[in-house]
Amino acid sequence: MFNKVFFKPIELQGQFPWSTDWHACDLNRQFALNEFDDIRKKKMSAFASSDRAEKSGIALEAQQKIYEKYDKNLAGEILQWVQDVTGLSFDTQGDADNFVKVFQDGSVLCNLANALKPGSVKKVNTSAMAFKKMENISFFLKFAEEFVQKSELFQTVDLYEGQDPNAVLICLASLARKSEKHFGRSGLGPKEAQGDRREWTEEQLKAGQNVIGLQMGSNKGATASGLNMGNTRHM
Repeated sequence: MFNKVFFKPIELQGQFPWSTDWHACDLNRQFALNEFDDIRKKKMSAFASSDRAEKSGIALEAQQKIYEKYDKNLAGEILQWVQDVTGLSFDTQGDADNFVKVFQDGSVLCNLANALKPGSVKKVNTSAMAFKKMENISFFLKFAEEFVQKSELFQTVDLYEGQDPNAVLICLASLARKSEKHFGRSGLGPKEAQGDRREWTEEQLKAGQNVIGLQMGSNKGATASGLNMGNTRHM
């Protein structure tokens, strides 16, 4: 007689009635294998859809500090400005989740680039594939680096994976400040100062050579009057 040994998948223990009848056992086995395969597929799908593991410890504290810098009110103003410039319709609430959701696929950013400078992005990807969305973001970053300082740019993962929405906010705020200067469109925030170049004649330049600048010191104010040279110091 063969020993009736039944192998149960660890994750399925207690979920199915295991019968001692051989025919029922075969049915249970086939059913269990099908269920196990479904669970495996679901787990693989969940793993593929998640970008990163949940943060913990020091990484979680660092992430919380990043989100503490995020300005919800400024984000709402930026979203409204982008909506006015592009003519698109989307939620303008300034919370971080909505902010990332609006810009995550990069299509709104590409439309913003084309609205400010036509032809900046030749083709805006509408595919749901991840690398196409990240490609849209890279198109915008290539456009933005012409007008925004390198220190104010963000990385693709900062937006697509929601790692640092504050970096995205800083970049868009900087671009909004420069909108009127570079694109002739209404901007957002304080207007950046512009240089006031002066032209001097040769006579004015020569006249300036006879003036002693204050950097050289002054002969007014405290003097050495009343001091006797060579007198001993009295303690």
